[in-house]
Amino acid sequence: MTNVLVCIKRVPETSSQVLLTADGLSVDARHVGYTVSAHEESAVEIAIQVAEATGGTATVLTLGPGDAVAQLRDAIAVGCTRAVHIEADSEQFGPADVAAAIAQFVRSEEAPVDLVLVGNDAADTGDFQVGVRLAYALERPVLTEISNVAIDGATVTARGAGPDGDEIFELPVPAVIAISEGGVSPRYPSIVGRMKAKKTGVEVIHTDVSPVTHRLKLKSPPEQPSSVEILGKGPEAASAVVDMLFQIKVVTK
Repeated sequence: MTNVLVCIKRVPETSSQVLLTADGLSVDARHVGYTVSAHEESAVEIAIQVAEATGGTATVLTLGPGDAVAQLRDAIAVGCTRAVHIEADSEQFGPADVAAAIAQFVRSEEAPVDLVLVGNDAADTGDFQVGVRLAYALERPVLTEISNVAIDGATVTARGAGPDGDEIFELPVPAVIAISEGGVSPRYPSIVGRMKAKKTGVEVIHTDVSPVTHRLKLKSPPEQPSSVEILGKGPEAASAVVDMLFQIKVVTK
C-alpha cells in the first residue's frame, strides 16, 4: 500500500495576452481564470494510478488563497481521495517557503507519506525548486523531469527523458519526484466525479512558516572624474604612480 501526496498550484490560465498587476510582480488573471499546470495534471494522474495499483491513498494538497479549493475539487473529481488546503497568500511564499510548509504537513501526518509528487516547475513563476528543496527538508531521495512512475514494493521505478532517449531510475520509498507532462494522459472528470467532489470535505490548515523575501538593490555606479591628472611620462612617472597607489590604499605600508 502506497500513500501518495500530490502537490498542485493554482495558476492563471494561458491567454493570448499576458497582463501584469500594477506592481509588475505577478500575472493579473482577473479576466482569464485559474487552473493547474499540465505537469501537475500529469502528477495527479500518476498519484491516482499508483494509489489504485497498490491499494493506497492519493491526497491532493495546495498552498494558496481560499479560491484554490476549486483546483482541489478538480483533483477529487478525477480520483484523489483526500484534499488538504494550506490557506495562505501564495504570492508571499517563495519556493523555499512552500517546500517548508509541505514538509511540515508531511511530518505531521500519522500515516506515513510514501511518495510525494510535485509539478516539475511552476507554470506562472517558472520555479524548478520546490521538489528538490522539499526532498532536502525531508531527507529523502529526489528525481526531477520524470514522466512516469511505477511502484513495486518499496522500490520506485521512474522514467524520464534524457539527452540520448528515455532514462530509467530506481530508488527506495519514501521519495520525492517532480513530474513533467507527456508520460501519461490525465483523465477528465465524470459527472459522478464532480458530484462526489462537491460533497467531499476539504481539510483547511494553516502553517506557521513565515515567508522571507529579500529585495535586491543595485548601487549607483561611481561618478567618473571630470578631469584627468597626468602623473608623468615614461620611467619618471613610476614614483608618482606608487604614491598614488598608497593614496588610494591599493598598496599599504
